[in-house]
Amino acid sequence: MENLFQSIDLNDSISLKNRILMAPLTRCMADDALVPTQAMVDYYARRADIGLIITEATIIRPDGQGYPNTPGLYTPAQIAGWRKVTDKVHENGGKIFAQLWHTGRVAHPHFFGGEFVLAPSALGVEGTVPRMRELSYVVPKATTKEEIEELVADYAQAAINALEAGFDGVEIHGANGYLIDQFLHFSSNIREDEFGGNAENMARFPLAVVDAVVNAIGADRTALRLSPGAYVNITPDARDREVFDYLLAELESRHLAFLHVGIFDDQMSFDYLGGTASEYMRTHYSQTLVGVGGFTPETGSQALAEGKFDLLAIGRPLIANPDYVAKVKAGESLVEYSDTMLAELI
Repeated sequence: MENLFQSIDLNDSISLKNRILMAPLTRCMADDALVPTQAMVDYYARRADIGLIITEATIIRPDGQGYPNTPGLYTPAQIAGWRKVTDKVHENGGKIFAQLWHTGRVAHPHFFGGEFVLAPSALGVEGTVPRMRELSYVVPKATTKEEIEELVADYAQAAINALEAGFDGVEIHGANGYLIDQFLHFSSNIREDEFGGNAENMARFPLAVVDAVVNAIGADRTALRLSPGAYVNITPDARDREVFDYLLAELESRHLAFLHVGIFDDQMSFDYLGGTASEYMRTHYSQTLVGVGGFTPETGSQALAEGKFDLLAIGRPLIANPDYVAKVKAGESLVEYSDTMLAELI
């Protein structure tokens, strides 16, 4: 498994000491002002031997919140709180990206005292808010063109805030059924204006966000997570393939730090993609790709060796094993993840 521990240059600006990434893992451990806590400082610092930490998803503005106590990156206090995290990670020899997030139609007005939530179209999802089952999802309001422009600007500002907070870069969360992903699927985007109806239109907002962030902080410090396979709060539609074919071709020319597959289990296969999400993205994107979704050190190393992707992201095993890299290097057994571990930051 030596390839897991090889260094890699993402670009001229960022080099990683190994090919293992910490996948974003929502922990809901910020304080009531959505400021990172000392427990979060310690949590990330313990994992600084990972090649690159990607933080838990971090909201870009108040109406993006869909879960309790998820951190933000839009107030001075939040920026200062994250600075304590990044300083400690860097002190321990690590690198860290902030994942920028707006939950779209799975936001809830309870968290920000608003009258509505925003989404591409006025199409709600069934169910209740995780960890707050008394809150049922509401039908969102379709964003206006002016609101879309404001969102693009707020993503860019969040990226600027991230660098002010000491992050090495950002990963735009464009996956897993959240706002950007909602624009990219026919089941959640039924718009008839320039942001819906065909591949170019449906990719317009996601690309506008990418370009605004790149203009703000540089392509070398900008990454993107995508879910071409619909599986979280999105109904599969074969037409989605055209959208992602177009989007990936456009992203090829942006020279981002990396693309990250958004999937919980990379063994899932999607008929309209012709296989798994990572296989599809590898076929349509030739630059740096991050694979994720249930890989062990052994299967991840094999996938890297076969060129299926260039970097391996690890999620839940890193909750259970802060010393994941050291254990894998030494050939030691890993502690098995359990949902009970979500109650504390170890």
